[in-house]
Amino acid sequence: MESTHELHRAAHLYYVQELTMDAIARDLNTSRSTVSRMLARARQLGIVKIEVELPSDQNPHVLNTIARRFGVTAHLVPVPRQLSDVDVLDRVAAGTARLLGQHFESGMSLGIAWGSTLTAVSRHLSPKDLTRTKVVQLNGAASSAASGVEVAGEILRRFARAFGSESEHFPVPAFFDNPATKAAMWKERSVRRVLELQRQLDIALFGIGSPRSQVPGKVYRADYLDRDDYAGLAQAGVVGDIATVFFRADGTSDGIPLNARSTGPDFETLRKVPRRICVVAGRGRLLALRGALEAGLVSDIVIDEPTATWFARELLN
Repeated sequence: MESTHELHRAAHLYYVQELTMDAIARDLNTSRSTVSRMLARARQLGIVKIEVELPSDQNPHVLNTIARRFGVTAHLVPVPRQLSDVDVLDRVAAGTARLLGQHFESGMSLGIAWGSTLTAVSRHLSPKDLTRTKVVQLNGAASSAASGVEVAGEILRRFARAFGSESEHFPVPAFFDNPATKAAMWKERSVRRVLELQRQLDIALFGIGSPRSQVPGKVYRADYLDRDDYAGLAQAGVVGDIATVFFRADGTSDGIPLNARSTGPDFETLRKVPRRICVVAGRGRLLALRGALEAGLVSDIVIDEPTATWFARELLN
């Protein structure tokens, strides 16, 4: 394995001095294939950062329509229309990782909601040399069948490793069996400490859960909700959730019984976070996106361009 110094040298020769790979191979006394691998490794480690600026007039109707209606910033990710929802999510996750790298700086704290979307984003993070940063888990992950540590813990570790951050776990279940149990736990000092960190976030990063999506959130695929829970959500007109807190298409969340047992941040706390980045891929979550926007929970959307175009045309016009 080549040293960091050698990776820096290869990257400088290729990207700054614009030498060919054959010329670099001769300079480094190695093979062309090794040079190619070194450049890929340099990009992976963040030694080389490649940014492609989208034209400012890219799909202005879509951007302006969403911004005008909801007062948010939309970041469109170009993807071919024939891709599956899984592949679209991967592309959007990569775009989200780049956007986060631009906004997360030293001294900041980042709240993350575990799930399929954040798992995908965590795979695309590039290292950034920061100091005095925190990554805070937004909601509990345990269920009646599993501790949830593996899922939430791995996501938290990837974010903390990428940014050199302290990680703050939230060791509570995703849902308590009884609202009274949650009320009692929320008085514990260890829990209150994490809740206070959530109130001090600079950025919150989350996907939107929806049982309608072809890539359903983990909470809809694991042993988190039983038949009565699903019946209660349907009766309440729920269309989605953010960090396991549920809402309707009009953005309201009052009177939804499951929210009294959820460990995600209440929406008043979430709205006070300066930058709230919502990640959406595929049409299966658009009704949930509409609800989240109506509730004022989002400041930035990262979304694939075909879905954003359809959203602007069919739901907003």
